[in-house]
Parts: sequence; structure tokens; C-alpha cells
Amino acid sequence: MQLILASTSPRRRELLALLGLPFEIVAPDFEEVPQPGWSPRQQVEHFAREKARSIATTRSAALVLGSDTAIELDGQMLGKPVDLADARAMLTSLAGRPHSVHTAVALCRQTPHHEAVAIETATVQMNAYDEAAIERYLATQEPMGKAGAYSIQGMGGEFIETICGDFLGIVGLPLRKVATLLADTGVPVPVDIEALYRAKPYPNWARFSRD
Repeated sequence: MQLILASTSPRRRELLALLGLPFEIVAPDFEEVPQPGWSPRQQVEHFAREKARSIATTRSAALVLGSDTAIELDGQMLGKPVDLADARAMLTSLAGRPHSVHTAVALCRQTPHHEAVAIETATVQMNAYDEAAIERYLATQEPMGKAGAYSIQGMGGEFIETICGDFLGIVGLPLRKVATLLADTGVPVPVDIEALYRAKPYPNWARFSRD
């Protein structure tokens, strides 16, 4: 079995490595263009599936894992900021409010054909941080390339009051969901996934855990 991660995200690479399976990294050949009228959950499901499909079509025997994460606030999707002004606007809109984080994972293979998608949703309550805190955070450049313009496992964790849901889903790859998708194709994960979650081997994880 050859497993391919259809992502160049360092976060997803680090998370998938926790499962103890060998895998290859291939950049997906897919442009993320939001579809008008689609919900954030529909968007992330589509993006994750198409990322995986873009590699599976040329690597027919491989299992290809695609993933996508988006923030939902007031029914609208917040993706990755295009510039600092966009990041500033996102962080301002999130301050002091709860929002949803949707992460979809898709596992695709051409031969024999297999395709499955799962979505993990978590709720994040942000602190009532001020404009000065936003500017200090923007100066670190960490918000760029992050859905919603913050990184829960990085300095952006200081903006978060509580979470309800899978911490790793917020980071970018819900490993329980991934392990289940792999097991359904006959690929067992060589680590105890529940023990991994109890150990919380990721920055800020224990701080927000409620389980």
C-alpha cells in the first residue's frame, strides 16, 4: 500500500506522521475556487475530495489523502487571508465570539476504486482581544496561510478562550477520522489512536482539552 498526502502543509505532514505509517507528499493539482451558494461544510468537503482526486488520477494504485479546513462565522466561510489587511479583518471579526472550524478529509484510490470523505467540526470561543493584540500578532506573520488567520497550536492560541471538539481537526487533520478512513480500506494504523489523543503531543493541546 502506498499512501500519499495531497498537501504541502507542514502541519498536516507532522500530524499524519503521528500515525506511524510511511507516506509520500505530493502537491495537489487543484485550484481552490469557492462555489457560489455552497455552505462552508460543502466547500471543505469539495476541496478535500478534489485535492485527493487530482493525485489519484495519476497514481491509480495509491491511497491519496486530501484535507481542507475553513472557519465558519455567521454562516460565511473564512479561508486563508490574501494579505495582512485581510488577516486583520478576519481577526477583528472573530474577537470575543464563537465560530466553527470545519476540516474535511478525503481518501481516494482509482484501482480498485475507493472514495470516502469525513468532516470534523469544532467550536472555538475567542477572547475579547483588542486592536493592539491583533497588530502584535500580525507582525509575527503567523496568520498568513492559516484558515481564519490564526494558528491554535502557535501564538494564535493566546486568542482562544475555549474549544469544543477535536483539537487536531482545528490544527488541520483530525487523526481519529483519518484512522477510521484508513481502517475502512484495510489499512490498520500501527499506533493506539486513543492513547495518542490522551497524550496530547502537540503545543497548546492540553490547555484547551476538556476530555
